[in-house]
This record gives sequence, structure tokens and C-alpha cells, in this order.
Amino acid sequence: MTGNKLLAAGSALLLVAACQGSDKAGQADSTIPDPNSTEPYAGIAENEVLRFSGTEPFWGGQIRGSALTYTTPDNPDGTTITVNRFAGRGGLSFSGELDHAELEMTVTPQRCSDGMSDRIYPFTVMLKIGEETRNGCAWSDKHPFEGPERP
Repeated sequence: MTGNKLLAAGSALLLVAACQGSDKAGQADSTIPDPNSTEPYAGIAENEVLRFSGTEPFWGGQIRGSALTYTTPDNPDGTTITVNRFAGRGGLSFSGELDHAELEMTVTPQRCSDGMSDRIYPFTVMLKIGEETRNGCAWSDKHPFEGPERP
């Protein structure tokens, strides 16, 4: 990744406002970064499998380590690419190349609705492939979604 791409990915994360959330018991939500911290975001472990999905058009996949698998209804098995992970103060970004186009994904700890189910996810996702930008939600086993298993 070039310095400009790394700077752009880091800048995108820094632009996202970090706020202090709480869980159902009123305790601080461990996925939400402390806005006063200068440490990189550590709410999603590097060995944690992060799943993501979006609508209009439908897309999804997962990140496991440095492997990102991107799926669509036309390609349900997905395409797996190698990505670089960057931990900023307000979340994570992943960058790589998919079908000869730059892929940049930011993951921000913020409650997210997919607009189609009764689920609430712990992370928002912004995915840019080439010039196209998509928005979606993400979750992991450690940070599951709320709502029905099969909406």
C-alpha cells in the first residue's frame, strides 16, 4: 500500500466520530473506543473473524486475519483477497485489490441496522471498490448482532 493510500485509509477512520456507548446493562460498551485515547482501536482482535453484509445491491463476506472473502448473490462462494489491516483511533480499515480495483473497507464501532431485518449490528461498514461506495453492517462471534438468527 502506498503512503497516500495508507494516509487516506487512516484519515477516513479519523473522520468518524467516536462516541461512548453503553450496553443493555448500562455498562460501557467495549467495542466503542474512548474518544480521549491515543491508542489504536483494539475492539476487534486480529484473530477474530469479522463478518459483514450490505444491501442495495446485496453483498457480504468475512475477514479472517489478512484474508477478506467478498460475496454477492452471483458469487456466493466469494472471491478471497489479501488485505492490509490498519487500526486507527476510531476503528479499523482494510485495503487490498479486488478484480483489478482498489478495495478499501472501514469498520466503525457504531450500532447499525441493515434496514431489512430486525437485527442491530455492533459495527458499521463503508466499502469502496474502485469508485463505488457501499454501506453495511458487521459483527463477530465475540460481538454478535442483536435480533433473530434467521430474520
